[in-house]
Amino acid sequence: MIDRKLIREKSNLVKKALEDRGLGPELVDKWLELDNDRKKLIAKIGSLRHERKEKSKSYKNLDPESREKLAVRMQAIKEEIKTLENSLAEIEKELVKLELSIPNIPHSSVPIGPDERYNRVERVVGSPKEFNFTPLSHWEIGESLGILDFTKGAKIAGSRFTVLVDGAAKLERALINFMLDVHTREHGYKEVLPPFLAKSEILVGTGQLPKFKEDLFKVENRDLYLIPTAEVPLTNLHRDEILQEEDLPIKYTAYTPCFRAEAGSYGKDVRGILRQHQFDKVELVQITTPDKSYEALEELTKDAEKILQLLGLPYRVVSLSTGDLGFSAAKTYDLEVWIPSQSKYREISSCSNCEDFQARRMGTKYRSKRFKGSRFVHTLNGSGLAVGRTLLAILENYQQRDGSVVIPEVLRSYMGGVKKIGA
Repeated sequence: MIDRKLIREKSNLVKKALEDRGLGPELVDKWLELDNDRKKLIAKIGSLRHERKEKSKSYKNLDPESREKLAVRMQAIKEEIKTLENSLAEIEKELVKLELSIPNIPHSSVPIGPDERYNRVERVVGSPKEFNFTPLSHWEIGESLGILDFTKGAKIAGSRFTVLVDGAAKLERALINFMLDVHTREHGYKEVLPPFLAKSEILVGTGQLPKFKEDLFKVENRDLYLIPTAEVPLTNLHRDEILQEEDLPIKYTAYTPCFRAEAGSYGKDVRGILRQHQFDKVELVQITTPDKSYEALEELTKDAEKILQLLGLPYRVVSLSTGDLGFSAAKTYDLEVWIPSQSKYREISSCSNCEDFQARRMGTKYRSKRFKGSRFVHTLNGSGLAVGRTLLAILENYQQRDGSVVIPEVLRSYMGGVKKIGA
């Protein structure tokens, strides 16, 4: 959530940020109205407490009749304070509810625009391969080789689930191990295997709740949700903690399956494995100080890019516009990999700096010798990479005329020396 002081003192800035995101000023106006009511209640409660304190001083000097009258007044004050405190508590709940619905403020470097058309291409790495035949889609390749079974996936769990068989299953596992090895051995991340379920307060911490509840899978009769990304448990590892500056940055990586209901995506990417309810991902998370977070965003993005470079996959880096920015992010780079069958780049990673937005929701701070007290950390996250999308990019970019798929050289040791899938 954003700082209350910012809403209170720079409401026009916050309204402009919401406007850039394609939202109206209503949330801010309602918050300011409630905050004003809150101030009035606090003042009234303070006045009543002062009156009670002053009157109690004279109690012992009063005659019995005056004491009785004073006692009646003191009881009335007590009841009025209790009523006002209950009203104050309700207003506080409404303020928090509104704050949890206000997205992060975009960084000044973010392109302004209502949707993805206003995203800015930062760089293009590698050139799309020229095929001397018409390239097939990954689902055609997968079905032809018998390594992607959409029918059995649907039979077991319904639409948007796929069974990976033989070569595809081994390639998925190889990619997971390869990504984790690169990030831990070369990029300095600590590997974590977190729970795949999280409590509601944990999802509130990273911003998935309450706004995106419909995108989550909930466990019936339990306060538990299947995680939509490892960002959720990794970032919350330091919930309600005060860290020391000398221990920052903290860098975590984790493989987890991810689960998303994909609400609102009806009809989008229904073929293949581009948009699934269950998918594998290797996540990167950094926790750092405010003065280092944008340097960390560049580093984290390059760490994710390195995987694509080692795999020899052409891609581009895109700065998301204000209208395309995620709820918790202040700035995001998308990595988009080239998909030959679609003749376009598609997202394979989002690398975001959330600044102190998540830290305020989680209560994660740090101490430094440079200042008194504690301050909120900045949190960053990114896919390093989405494994299923990497697999489909390999199937399409490394396909051969005879229907086989060549395995990128860096993955062959992870697949027992296998150089290709198929003929």
